[in-house]
Parts: sequence; C-alpha cells; structure tokens
Amino acid sequence: MTTFSDLGLSPKVLSAVTDAGYTIPTPIQAGAIPPALERRDICGIAQTGTGKTASFVLPMLTLLEKGRARARMPRTLILEPTRELAAQVAENFEKYGKNHKLNIALLIGGVSFEEQDRKLERGADVLICTPGRLLDHCERGKLLMTGVEILVIDEADRMLDMGFIPDIERIAKMIPFTRQTLFFSATMPAEIQKLADRFLQNPVRIEVAKPSSTATTVTQRIVAANAKDYEKRAVLRDLIKSEEDDLKNAIIFCNRKKDVADLFRSLDRHGFSVGALHGDMDQRSRTNMLASFKEGNLKLLVASDVAARGLDIPDVSHVFNFDLPIHSEDYVHRIGRTGRAGRSGKAFSLVTAKDTKFLDAIEKMTGQKLEWMSGDLTALPEPMESYDNDRQKRGRGGKDRDRSKSREKPRRPSEAAPAEQPAAAVVTTPEPTGETRVKSEQRTDRAPRHFDRQNNGDNANNDNRDRRRHYRDNDDGPTPVGFGDDIPAFMLIVANAKA
Repeated sequence: MTTFSDLGLSPKVLSAVTDAGYTIPTPIQAGAIPPALERRDICGIAQTGTGKTASFVLPMLTLLEKGRARARMPRTLILEPTRELAAQVAENFEKYGKNHKLNIALLIGGVSFEEQDRKLERGADVLICTPGRLLDHCERGKLLMTGVEILVIDEADRMLDMGFIPDIERIAKMIPFTRQTLFFSATMPAEIQKLADRFLQNPVRIEVAKPSSTATTVTQRIVAANAKDYEKRAVLRDLIKSEEDDLKNAIIFCNRKKDVADLFRSLDRHGFSVGALHGDMDQRSRTNMLASFKEGNLKLLVASDVAARGLDIPDVSHVFNFDLPIHSEDYVHRIGRTGRAGRSGKAFSLVTAKDTKFLDAIEKMTGQKLEWMSGDLTALPEPMESYDNDRQKRGRGGKDRDRSKSREKPRRPSEAAPAEQPAAAVVTTPEPTGETRVKSEQRTDRAPRHFDRQNNGDNANNDNRDRRRHYRDNDDGPTPVGFGDDIPAFMLIVANAKA
C-alpha cells in the first residue's frame, strides 16, 4: 500500500502531514504528487471530496523550499473561482507548511487593497487569488508576473461557468511560457478540455473517477413536491424533521440568491438553527457565517452555488437541494459537500413537475437512475388552491383586499346627489357689469350640472366626476369643443372686480 513517504515529499512536508493525521494518500494524490515533483504539467480529474487541494499543495511546498521570493514578484500562482475556495487553500498552506517560512498572500475581493499591497511588498512565495482581484492589482502596477514558476488552475469547470476564462487567458499571457501548470477539475466538459489543451504542455493526465460521477458513499433520493414555494418549504421542513436522528448538519442549496434569503427567513421563523450564504453578502459576513457553520454553531446553512464548489467541511451529514440545479454538473458538486473522505452522507433533492428535464439531464450525466422517496410526482396531492386564492385576496397583514366586495364609501351630506333638473339647464353667474348667461348644451340622457355656491361647488365637482365616469363608458358622442360640458367649478366662482 502506498504511503505519503513513498511519494517523494520532503521531510518537513511529511512531518506536517503526519501531524495532521494522514498516512495514506487518496488516489488523486498518489497519482498527481510524483509527476508534480518532476515539474510535469498535470491535468487532474477527480470527483469532489477526494483531496485535490493537497494534490498540488504538498508538492508545491516541497518545490518552494529552495529559493526566495522578491518584492511584488510571486513565485507561484493559484487561481480559484470563489473567495471561500481561495481562503480554504490558504488554510491548507498554513496547515501543511507550518515547518516552512513561506510568505503566503491571499488576494480576494472584499478586503482592502492596502493590506494586500503590504503583503506583496514583502514578497509572496505563494499567491492565492481570484482572477478579478489579481487583474486589479496588475492594472494598478502592484504586481509583476514574470517570476511565476508554477501556475495552478483549480476548479476549472467552475471558472468556465462563472465567465472567468477570458481573465485566465489574460493572466496566462503575463506568466512565462516555461512555467509548470497544474490543472484540476471535478468535471471535464468539451470546453474545459479545449482550455486544458491550450494551457498544458505534454501533461500527465490523472483521472481517478469517471467524469461527472458521484461518490458511492452518498445515498441519493429525490422527493416529489408541488411547485408552490410555501408547499415546497413545508416538504423540506418535514424532510429535515424526519432525518433528525441522523442529521448532524446540512447544506440546503437554492438556485437564486432571493430564494436563499426567503428560505432562511422561513426556517428561522419555524425555530431551526439556520444561517445563509450567497454572493451578495459582504466578505466579512460570508467568512463569519461559514466559520459558524464549520464550528457547529449552526445546524443548517442555506446557500447558493457559491458553497457548492470545493469547500472542505468534512463532516456534513446531509445535503438538500431545495431547487434542482439547472446545470447538471452542479448536482455533482452540491452533493459532494457530504460523504467526503470516505464518510457516508445523504443527499435529498426536491423535484417539481417543472424540474423533470433537469432530472433527466442529471441521470443522463451521472449514468444512474435516482430513486424516488415516498412516491413520484403522480402521488402528489392536489395543490392547496383555496389557500392560494385566499393569499391573492389578502395582503401581508391579512386584510381582505378583494375590491369587488369592498364597501362603498358613504357620501357626506354636502355630496348628496343633486335633485333632478330639466333637460336644459341654465346656470347664471352674476358679474360686476351685469348678468351673463352661460349655456351648456346638455345630452338628454344625462342629468344636468348643478352648481351651489353655498356648498363651495361640491355638488358640481361630484357631478363632474359622474360625467367623466360616464364618458369612459360611453364615448361615442360628438367631440366636445373647449371644455364641453365639463367646465371646472373654479372657473364658475364669482370674482369681485375692483374698480
């Protein structure tokens, strides 16, 4: 049986690995570490949770024992798609490199440039960053990439999904062509294969599992649910309670950040120990939330796909897909958060009638038929239409908002309907110079306008509203000239002219 001492690692690295409690390497580690120490390019393909991070961290530590970094000229570069993955790799370097005196710089968003600049000025043996923040430092003239000896592209398929490939191509042009490149991914679609062919020179290909396969230690089940969010949330709550005996902690995945926030509030209202993690949160909140979950202060973590790739939380017992992922590759990464390092885990996915095409794509990609729990979609009860209709009639405060049943507002006494007048009415307004008659042509099918000075024109205003309402219902009459019959009341108020 192969041990870490058989892989050619330095004594300092072997000591740190032993102190961490590891003696036998995983298949990806046993296959990648020896050629990496020979400075060969590597294309590593392995399902998540198999130790890909240590596959490049351990040989890099051995190779970096010779030499020293210069200011603003890093010796090695590791590209990660998310801040959490970058921070996790930095933790691995600190754990396995405790016997080394290496400067490690972490360049991610959400942290001030000044603090990162100070680390770069001291010289970085290992530079771990997200592509966007690295390019920001390069454009500010704070980095020179001509001294990079080793380039690591981690979670390459996630880089593709997040649109980082153009940034990676720009970065690769800044690095010497003679570099060593280590390329790792959990899945290998055609686009990623083309990218690997462009970046790697005569690589050693290590493939320890079928591409896009899931861990055999994870029990997978799919659960039928209605599409209504409140019914899906009820199914999820029942599912969590039914697994309470075996559930130590769990990650619940949603497709949208808004759904993460809504589901978090719902579970919190129902008394669950829950936190939320998504891309719109500031870096401090994301770091604190993830640390609380790792330390066991939170039992449930509702997250977007920002938590689906590469996060090493070894003892996650359950994964729940509240939304079935749109991209089938994401399913492999999500359920890979459980059943890590040989442990057993469970993954449950809620499936609605709208998700059948996504389910078919997942089964086709993984090559396995997922088992239904408690019946398929045909066994679902009818949606709660009465509850849904009631919600449409009621606001958030529970008040009836059905306008067809609302009571008509009573009129004030001054707003009482005017008495019926003859078909042709004459309104006389006294003027300082005499009386002038203002005639308005009246239609025989409408009541005439009535103006009462003592009521400040309330009756006239009310009658005008009735007329405008009538015009909306019967607009086939002749086009009025000027104001027509709707002379505003304020124009009929008597004004005393001063000599």
